[in-house]
Amino acid sequence: MEIILLERVPNLGQMGDIVTVKGGFARNFLLPQGKALPATKANLAEFEDRRKELEAENKSRRDDAQKMAKTLESISLKVERQASEVGQLYGSVKPGDLQKAIVEMGHDVPKGSVQLAEPIKTIGEFEADVVLHPEVTVKVPVHVTRQVL
Repeated sequence: MEIILLERVPNLGQMGDIVTVKGGFARNFLLPQGKALPATKANLAEFEDRRKELEAENKSRRDDAQKMAKTLESISLKVERQASEVGQLYGSVKPGDLQKAIVEMGHDVPKGSVQLAEPIKTIGEFEADVVLHPEVTVKVPVHVTRQVL
């Protein structure tokens, strides 16, 4: 299915690109979230009419994300979990746990914006990516320690 991207989508393309994706991806994700339009002549004309408006809106969101990124660059997360003597956690630290920790620190981070390569299952120091905008990502250090009972 051919679509017109209304914003930058990682690993797919930039705003205004006409790309071919699988029908399910377009119908279930891109179209409902307003990230794309089907590539028809009418939609192409509508996109060209709205292009400046969309670019201005995207720039505004990117600027807001960059401001938030500056505040997040200075934070460090400390997470306490129960762990074995060898440092293996009883459970794991997931992106949702880190997002809640950032919100508790007073930063307004959207749900689903924290990404880990894989869940953290041991004590140690790690890095989490906070994706505030498709073009703005911040690396936040995460220190996982043993919970003292």
